[in-house]
Order: sequence, then structure tokens, then C-alpha cells
Amino acid sequence: MLKRITDKLQTWLSNRRIAKTARAISRRTPESPDSSPIVFFNASARLGFLSQNAAFSLLSAWGLRMAGERVIHFVCNQGMTRCVLGTNPDDPSQKPPCVACVKQSHRLYGQADVHWFALEENKDLDFAIANLDLSQLTSFVFSELPLGELVLPSLRWALRRHYLSDDESTRFFYRQYILSAFNVARKFESFLASVKPKTVVLFNGIMYPEAIARYLALRQGIRVITHEVGLAPFSAFFTEGQATAYPMHIPSDFALNNEQNRRLDDYLSRRFQGQFTMAGIRFWPKMQELDDAFVSKLAAFRHVVPVFTNVIFDTSQVHANSLFPHMFVWLGEVLRLIRSYPETLFVIRAHPDELRPGTRKQSRESVAQWMRDHDVDNLPNVVFVDANEYVSSYALIQRAHFVMVYNSSIGLEASIMGKPVLCAGAARYTQYETVFYPASAQEYLRQAEAFLKADHVEQPIKLLNEARRVLYFQLFRTALSLERFLSPHSRMGYVHLKSFPVDALMRENSPAIRAVYDGVVNAQPFLV
Repeated sequence: MLKRITDKLQTWLSNRRIAKTARAISRRTPESPDSSPIVFFNASARLGFLSQNAAFSLLSAWGLRMAGERVIHFVCNQGMTRCVLGTNPDDPSQKPPCVACVKQSHRLYGQADVHWFALEENKDLDFAIANLDLSQLTSFVFSELPLGELVLPSLRWALRRHYLSDDESTRFFYRQYILSAFNVARKFESFLASVKPKTVVLFNGIMYPEAIARYLALRQGIRVITHEVGLAPFSAFFTEGQATAYPMHIPSDFALNNEQNRRLDDYLSRRFQGQFTMAGIRFWPKMQELDDAFVSKLAAFRHVVPVFTNVIFDTSQVHANSLFPHMFVWLGEVLRLIRSYPETLFVIRAHPDELRPGTRKQSRESVAQWMRDHDVDNLPNVVFVDANEYVSSYALIQRAHFVMVYNSSIGLEASIMGKPVLCAGAARYTQYETVFYPASAQEYLRQAEAFLKADHVEQPIKLLNEARRVLYFQLFRTALSLERFLSPHSRMGYVHLKSFPVDALMRENSPAIRAVYDGVVNAQPFLV
């Protein structure tokens, strides 16, 4: 009871601060009605509460307005029959909580320039998709828009799975997403024609409303920026590319000095103890060392190879599937290796986000289920660590012959720990020489077999040094910290607005706001 009261009080205070800040910015913002605007759109970032990404968008827009830039928010007013966050995978009939969402939009964008879009039916489109099967929906194109392709990652995310069943429930959601995506497309294309923006700033760029907006803006030659959560707490990552792919350019002459090395080591020390969050989620309430029974089992094998998986529906998987069609195809090849090398113990680790507690964001297509379906956990040279088990991954890495990952961020840390890492998917760090990342699936499998046959696999010092350089750059240069303005919400992934003077949003007073301004307005790298 006390917790609920405290939560409501904190939310009420946060909303009051939002309204107060919005009024103050409106009074301070220079009028520039004739300038080309910057458009913000983030329909997939939140519903009735303030998420991190919604806060990043809001704070960035405020900072740009404080600098004299004209900003227009493109905002949903019940403009989709099913939005991504408003989808209940267990109940297709449940409609999104539009009333609460629109109410929150009014709070966030009070005193701002807002273009609302509502739903408008399209009977021709409705008729065109009414009787299509799943494969036809996947490849569906309408009015020269690849709607089926653009909404597919959102459908996988909302249904928490990669493989989609060709059943009525799945087809219903697919049809609703296509209908909604086309409505967004029509309204956004008309909006672009009327306001003629110089830049569009979007959340993520993968969820279907923003994916449609990105597609249309780029088609018209309009510059597009996307953003996602950064690696550091309360930090944002902005890019002119796709934020979920995490593109970045590290100068070739950038090298860590002693102070930067110490700063990175301090971060890693906390990380190795489980003291970290990702997107506002703390996955490790505790971290357990390897027990005696586990250590005894390890000793019975020639080698131990940890295998780190990912969440199959995560938006990063759109980019990750480079060598293999998707993660479970890779795991099938890993299973073949497991059977071929009985003297090696494989420890398969499920990603903790597969069983995110207290939410519906739990995988419907999990590694645990894959293990059962393929009878993997009955093999004598396999240990499975499920998503809700807090065995230290770092203790496993210390004992590893080498490490196998799909595209997990732990691959970069394992490389820093001095262990060879064989990566099967495009990751935040594979754009640089930080791990072993073969050019094809065939080369990957040849490399895996070579490692398994070897008595010892040496970690090249150049990979270790590059991994440290890349991780430092991701943490302390590309991650734009907005912690000055935000505090954690009791609901995972959500935040409250702190109390701060409005001048704190001026670019000369905030390195993060300055980086956003320089990136959005002057096309400079989004770096602090």
C-alpha cells in the first residue's frame, strides 16, 4: 500500500515538473515560425507513463527549442488500431489504452507545436489483405510501400517470438499493423508536405510507426536521426543511421590514456559484480559464483565453452542475422558441435531478458523451450543456465577455452577479459576488430571446429586492446547522459523527471544537450 502511494506521489510530482518546465520553455523559446522545423515522432516509446526513450525525445526537443530551433511533434491521437506497446498477445480483441496514452501526450507536449493524427479507414486496403495467409502478408506491398516487411519486426517483438504461426490470431495482428502502418504513412506523408522539415528525429526506427516515418522521410531526401538507450545509465544514443545497429566512428588515432583506462576498469569492476542496468532494467539482483558441484563437473572435461544467447524478438536481431538466418539456426549448428565434441562441456546461457519479471515482455520462443524440444539438456556435455538463474557469466568466462556468442554485449567484455570470442551475429562491436567474426556461416563453423580441436586458443592482444577502446567509446563518448534530468520509476524502464532549472537545458550547460544540438542541427557526430 505504501509503495503504491509513493509511486502515485512521485508520478504526480513528475507530471507537475513536466508541465512547469513546458511552460517555462514556452516563455523562453524564441519565435521562429518561418524556419524549417525539426520533427519528433516516438509513438512506440511509451503509453501512459514516461519511458526512458520518451524522456530522451522530450528533453532533446526542449533543448533544441531553448537554442532557438523550431520543433514540431507528430503525435498519435488514436491513430492506430493496434500499436506495438498496446498489443496484448493473449487477447487480440483488447484495444490499446488510447485514452491514457493521449492524456500523457497532452502532458508531455503542452505548450509545444503538435500535429495530431487520427485513424482513417481504408476499405481498399482492408479488402486487399482480408484473406491473405502469413507468407502473403509478409511480402505485402500497397501503394508502393513494403508494408508487410516494414511491420514484421514489430509483430515479432509484440508477439515475443521469431517464428510466427499462420493462425487467425497472428494474421489478425498482422492485418491491424498493416492497416495502422498505412494510416501513419498517409498522415505522415501529408504532414511532411505541409511543414517541409529539415530533419526528422525518431525513436528506434524499427517499430512500425517510426519505420514507416523513416522510410518516407528518406525517400523524400529528408535527413533522419534515430535514438535508443545507451550503455550507461540514463543515457541516450543518437545516430543518423539505425540506432539499434549502433553505428559509430572511432577516430583511428583515439587511444586510452591512464585516466581513461582507470575509468573503464572501474566500470568493468562494477559490471563483473552485476551492478549495472540496461534500458533502466537491473537484470542481476544478485550474482552467484560457481558452486563446488559445478566446478567439479567442469574439471571432468577437456574444455569448457560458454554459449551466450540473445532474446529472439529483440529489435537488434534485425541487424544481427548476418551469418545465420536467425539465432535458433545458429543454435542448431552449435548442437551439432556439441554432439561432435563430447570431451568439451558447453554451458548454454539464456539471456536474462527472456524472463523479464513483472511484465508481459517474456519470450514466447525461449532458449529453454528450444533445449527441451531438441533434448539438449539430456546431453552429458551440456549445462543450461536459464534466464532466471544468476550464476556469474564472468566466472564462466574466466574458465573458458573460448566464448561463443550470437550478438550479446558480453562478447565485448569477454574479449577484454582476455578470452577469444567467436561471434555469430552482427553486434555493437563487430564493426571493429574486437572479436573473431568470420565472413560467412561456413567460415564460422570451420573456425569453431579449429578452436575446439586446439589445446589452447590465444586471444590476440590487438583484439583485447580494440575491445577496450570500443567499449570506452560506447560508454563515455556516444552515450549521452541525461541523468541530470531523470530519476528511476518503480516500473522497469520508466523514469520520473527531476526538478531542475530550465537553464540546465541550454546547450552550454549540458554536454548531452550540446551533443544533440550539434548532431541534429550541424550534422556533427553525436558525441560528448
